[in-house]
Amino acid sequence: MYAAYGVASPFLPAFYASRGVPAAQLGFALGAATLLRLAMAPLAARAADRLQSLRRVLAACIAAGSAATSAYTAAGSAAAMIALLLLQAAALAPMTLLADALALGHARPRKASGFEYGWVRGAGSAAFIAGTLAAGQAIAARGLDAVPWMQAALLAVAVAAAFAVPEIAHAADARGALAVRGAKALLRVPEIAFAVLAAALVLGSHAMHDAFAMIRWREAGLAPFLSSVLWSEAVAAEVVVFFLAGPRLVARLRPSGAMLVAALAATIRWGVMASTAEPFFLAL
Repeated sequence: MYAAYGVASPFLPAFYASRGVPAAQLGFALGAATLLRLAMAPLAARAADRLQSLRRVLAACIAAGSAATSAYTAAGSAAAMIALLLLQAAALAPMTLLADALALGHARPRKASGFEYGWVRGAGSAAFIAGTLAAGQAIAARGLDAVPWMQAALLAVAVAAAFAVPEIAHAADARGALAVRGAKALLRVPEIAFAVLAAALVLGSHAMHDAFAMIRWREAGLAPFLSSVLWSEAVAAEVVVFFLAGPRLVARLRPSGAMLVAALAATIRWGVMASTAEPFFLAL
């Protein structure tokens, strides 16, 4: 599953651009896809609760995403490409949510039997990096058309893997309206509202990087494999921050200070990317 993300996340925007989707339309489509994910993920989770089967809904979502991805190379226009992009986004939106629920349902405390959830996410990050590096090699040999085929194949494998995961016992949650009221109450607290706004701005910057960084590097003449190495380095840095540096940073600076550091780092990144495409500086 994460290997499929590793193949697609860096390179699909470049694939869209190579198929004639203009930058303005691509940005709009990716933004619309994000809104669609926000709507579809809770709907799929509610359906899984009602059906009492997380893994069946997970497998169905992955299968639909694989089908949409495999149709990319047959799209004959920018409009068709955008339609498939939105269909894929809707299908894959619940994937990590449902997979995390299954993993957490079988995870155990450190001293008990079972496995630690952190190791699962670490393995997912390793699979993401492997997928990105493999995609870089495939693009160098076959071009960007290799990306959707690789992702579709990996998603097909993930469908089979989903059925191999034991189901968890759970009950349908009838507190949806209560949860909505609770969220509204939280957003009325000024500190929480500003934290959400700051996080949205930082993550919006990150989303723009994910959408257009590979297009920028490709136009600057960076080889696909080198681009995949740069992207993999960024994912590895995220893992280090998540497991090692992040908890200490939050403990020392508090969440607001850590968010400020993240925003400043994003500002520096954009300054570097606007000034140069030299791999050494991009790696830093």
